[in-house]
Amino acid sequence: MNYYIAMAQKQDIFTLVGGRVRIQRGRYNPTSDAVWLAAWAAGPAKTVLDVGIGTGGVALCLMAHNPGVRVTGIDVSPDMLAECAGNAALNGRDIELINADILTWKTDKTFDLVVTNPPYFKGTPAHHNAHHNVDLGAWTRACVKRVRPMGTFCTIVDAAVADEIICALRGVCGDITVFPLFGARRVAERALIRAKLGARTGMSIYSGLSMNFEPVLRDGLTIDAALATLVSKC
Repeated sequence: MNYYIAMAQKQDIFTLVGGRVRIQRGRYNPTSDAVWLAAWAAGPAKTVLDVGIGTGGVALCLMAHNPGVRVTGIDVSPDMLAECAGNAALNGRDIELINADILTWKTDKTFDLVVTNPPYFKGTPAHHNAHHNVDLGAWTRACVKRVRPMGTFCTIVDAAVADEIICALRGVCGDITVFPLFGARRVAERALIRAKLGARTGMSIYSGLSMNFEPVLRDGLTIDAALATLVSKC
């Protein structure tokens, strides 16, 4: 079944990553951005901070790829966190949830991996009280402060604002990797970005994939696993 058709149906619970994640339909339903970010960020990290965790889509998909990971989620909206707690329970997962603003959060904690699907859209604030019209540079710098030395930062944004993220990473992160996701017009609609805190290597850009690439969206493969299957068919 097509991913977008499945998401549009009005069932109370829908699934992601090949059925391994169950989400209760609520005030905010994770989109393909959550699936792509988790597939991009999957790796050997032991501790993860999900900034703007919302209802838990990214975190739960990431835990499906790496069941042993310990996840902390931060969000400014208590309503979103309540739904996230419900989704975590639905999947038998334990996520530490913090009701705070990443831009003002006072903590010394750092993590192996920090992931964020930031509020990159501009316009009228949504009814669920999430951040809107945020300064993506400030958001990125706040996220990177929570990455341990040589740890990893991963995000997904509209391709049109990817430069804001990359500029904020320059000088503090290296090994910056950009993975574009293309729409029907062969123009990148999203950009997955990964960087390592303290690294000194430069930036690389992948050739990317279609946003509708079924091995990731339907079958629940990580991007590395999906690319390996493409190589094996060559």
